[in-house]
Amino acid sequence: MKLYKKILLPTDGSEYSEKAGEHAIWIAEKSISQIIVLNVIDTSYLKSIPQHDLELSLEEQFKEEGNMAVKKFSEKLEQSQCEGTCKNVQFQSLIKKGKPADEILKIIKEEGIDLVVIGASGKHGLNRLYPGSVTERVVRSATCPVLVIK
Repeated sequence: MKLYKKILLPTDGSEYSEKAGEHAIWIAEKSISQIIVLNVIDTSYLKSIPQHDLELSLEEQFKEEGNMAVKKFSEKLEQSQCEGTCKNVQFQSLIKKGKPADEILKIIKEEGIDLVVIGASGKHGLNRLYPGSVTERVVRSATCPVLVIK
């Protein structure tokens, strides 16, 4: 019996989420698990911006940052596989729009996640003002174990 079949790695490209990715790879390799890499474009506060073109521009910028975060992780995983440290790890990437904590909790249920590996704090949007608010909400509300990486 595998302890963790599916590991969710929410990532925003921050230092903490990169460290979380290293832990997720190690755990996935040991338990022969799948990693689902999730980036959430926080559009919740963009709607309050009065200029529609600025809203679209920021959303596009956040989408590009999300793609870069997922790409960084896939390159790290590929490098680890080439070095022979995690040959059995499969991964899937998802990019969603909405409130990060809500989307993470939704994916946990939809995908049947067994473990979330998440950075202690992020870097996007208003969360820069409230470090760890997404992580704290996920820890409090998740229906599976959550490993917080500092």
